[in-house]
Amino acid sequence: MDMQMTAWHSLYSSMHAHEDRRAFSRATLSRIWEFARPHKPMLVRFLILSVVLSALAVATPVLAGRVVDAIVNRSAPNVVIILAGVIAVVAVLEAGLGLVGRWLSASIGEGLILDLRTRVFDHVQRMPIAFFTRTRTGALVSRLNNDVIGAQRAFSDTLSGVVGNLVTLALTLVVMVGISWQITLLALVLLPVFVLPARRMGSRLARMEREAADHDAAMSTQMTERFSAPGATLVKLFGRPADESREFHARASRVRDIGVRTAMVQWVFVTALTLVSALALALVYGLGGYFAITGSLDPGAVVSLALLLTRLYAPLTALASARVEVMTALVSFERVFEILNLRPLITDAPDARPVPDGPVSVEFDKVRFAYPSADKVSLASLEEVAVLDTRGGVEVLHEVSFRAEPGQMVALVGSSGAGKSTIAQLAPRLYDVDSGAIRLAGVDVRELSADSIRDTLGMVTQDGHLFHESIRANLLLAQPDATEDELWDVLRRARLADLVQSLPDGLDTIVGERGYRLSGGERQRLTIARLLLARPRVVILDEATAHLDSTSEAAVQEALGEALAGRTALVIAHRLSTIRAADLILVVEAGRVVERGTHEDLLAAGGRYTELYRTQFAETAAA
Repeated sequence: MDMQMTAWHSLYSSMHAHEDRRAFSRATLSRIWEFARPHKPMLVRFLILSVVLSALAVATPVLAGRVVDAIVNRSAPNVVIILAGVIAVVAVLEAGLGLVGRWLSASIGEGLILDLRTRVFDHVQRMPIAFFTRTRTGALVSRLNNDVIGAQRAFSDTLSGVVGNLVTLALTLVVMVGISWQITLLALVLLPVFVLPARRMGSRLARMEREAADHDAAMSTQMTERFSAPGATLVKLFGRPADESREFHARASRVRDIGVRTAMVQWVFVTALTLVSALALALVYGLGGYFAITGSLDPGAVVSLALLLTRLYAPLTALASARVEVMTALVSFERVFEILNLRPLITDAPDARPVPDGPVSVEFDKVRFAYPSADKVSLASLEEVAVLDTRGGVEVLHEVSFRAEPGQMVALVGSSGAGKSTIAQLAPRLYDVDSGAIRLAGVDVRELSADSIRDTLGMVTQDGHLFHESIRANLLLAQPDATEDELWDVLRRARLADLVQSLPDGLDTIVGERGYRLSGGERQRLTIARLLLARPRVVILDEATAHLDSTSEAAVQEALGEALAGRTALVIAHRLSTIRAADLILVVEAGRVVERGTHEDLLAAGGRYTELYRTQFAETAAA
């Protein structure tokens, strides 16, 4: 590493010298070792190789000095040739071992990234829905990217750097003191002139870097929101593209200004330190040359000292900031462990069993439920707040009881916010009840395995969510081993086969983000086709036709008829006309079932259901 590269490294390290320096527990270090243990053999080989490479790096300047001495002393030509050959062998060894070291470093680092990412990804998938409703997606993705990579550097860069620099520094000092302790002392005296300015300038650059990062984050957020289909539509509908452009330009201009200032500060700093390094080198040549002329030092020793000078400054400046690098890596590990320390609220019981075979009943028995408080399911850093709300959740369901017999349709109606969707989410155990019980085929869902519940229950929500993948891929989520004929069969039953056949890529057509390349009715029918492919024994429909026009609703209702045939069903309905044939209708208000019965019975009772029905009828007549 030459003097200019050393200056850049010193500056970079100093820019991060004010990061978190909290104390880390043995438990944290123990968990780090848990991830490192599978890579132990490669780590040992990597560290040994780092020591060998450090020794070879010191050997080259010494050999170069010997060559100079051989030339000055007019030694036999074969001496110079032999020394040159040794230097060449050392260079080849350095290059070859460097490649091996790089392969080991990359293998260890990428292996650690794989282990961490897989562990975090699997853990996040087990988190309750409440976790995802509170967490900012970007912050969570950052843990899987930036923090995992930061943790990986602890092994691939920092560990090898500390070991290599310590060995290089020790060997260099021993050799330099052996050649001339006076020149070595002079080099060490000049070290503060090299390091201290980096500390002061580094903190200034760190502030500028953080400010630029804040503006970059704001721009990223603006782009993410405005470039999505709903965001772009909103901007166009309200006619604010020019205002959005001005806001984005102002932030981008600020980043540009900071970038120019940062570049100039960095260049001035590096130039100044390079100048200091050049002056130090001049002093080495001057003092060493004086000693050589007076006969107290060999000429080759002067050359060796000059070359060793860079081997001295580089590891010293690196080790001066090693603690910062180690702490930064440990902070990354801590941030990853924060995610892994969040315990999923819903887990399988040790003796969990499958849902019994045959038709399935759904029973709610005096169910009480409150959504969990933030401190139980989330992290402040993922919500981007200072402190999580620790207040207990407010109860939203109060002793809800009903039973859907096998093959029956039970409909839930009521005002918005009454608790209907909450009931629908409790049945597939997206949340656990606080008291009471939910039973499938007479068995409490807490005693059933999550896989069997997913195989038994199928759900269609009002937003009809699809992934930005092909129609085929979205269908195969329900049954990965489905055949081509089975895919076309469910598309026909969902009244979508003709549409898909008319598309240029057929089943391989990409549906777009959240399925926005399809109409609302087409999205819903595709989610129903996916449900049909899953063949669940219980179907839950959460206002599946709430936002559709009459034509789309008619097509979706036809598809729903296929989906509900012969299955136990819980149907949350916005339009009461769609659930007139339900075996049981529950009127839910303020988290309680206030009325129950058939359509005719409830109309005859003249209660809340009658009020809702007459209001809708009046609205339809007025339309």
